[in-house]
Amino acid sequence: MVVRTPRRYELRKRAERQAHTRRRIVDAALALHGQVGPVRTTVSAIAGRAGVERLTVYRHFPHETALLTACTDDLFARKPLPEMNGWFAERHPPARLARALGDLYAWYRSTDPIVANLVRDASELPALRDGLRPLTDPLVELPVALSEGWPTFGPSGRGRLAGLIGHALDVATWQSLAGRRGLSDREAAALLVVAARSAAQDEP
Repeated sequence: MVVRTPRRYELRKRAERQAHTRRRIVDAALALHGQVGPVRTTVSAIAGRAGVERLTVYRHFPHETALLTACTDDLFARKPLPEMNGWFAERHPPARLARALGDLYAWYRSTDPIVANLVRDASELPALRDGLRPLTDPLVELPVALSEGWPTFGPSGRGRLAGLIGHALDVATWQSLAGRRGLSDREAAALLVVAARSAAQDEP
């Protein structure tokens, strides 16, 4: 029996080099997404930041969809979303919303500014919209779920409250209050819980 150890070693080292190059490309792309956003990120810029040729980028990612999918998959793997089901163990609706906003805002801060730029540019990049579904799909359902149990006033109270909660959950809201306006995550969340109470109880 002949053991082809050198050949196996070469194949393993080649696979390691390829994985390392792929990692550098994804890291470079995500860094640029944070700086200028996916729409303005070019293959040339990715290659330059990763220290590879443009053809190397294309060998690993033949089309834009492959690269954007790799970036969003990597982002969610390295920065897992909060455990949203746990929010509903809190029976008091305002406290539940405060917990949800606190957890989500902490996640937004840990991924800033990449996630904000990805969400901003997703309307122009269908592949990016698909990759962001782990975040965006729950954000569609959560406003109604988090509005359950509040004592609402008037025939439009529930919809008004759900609309306010949807606005509060949006990364752009966090970015405005906690990013540009300088509020802490806790302050921003507390302010929006007060706004939610008002939306639930006041009839315009």
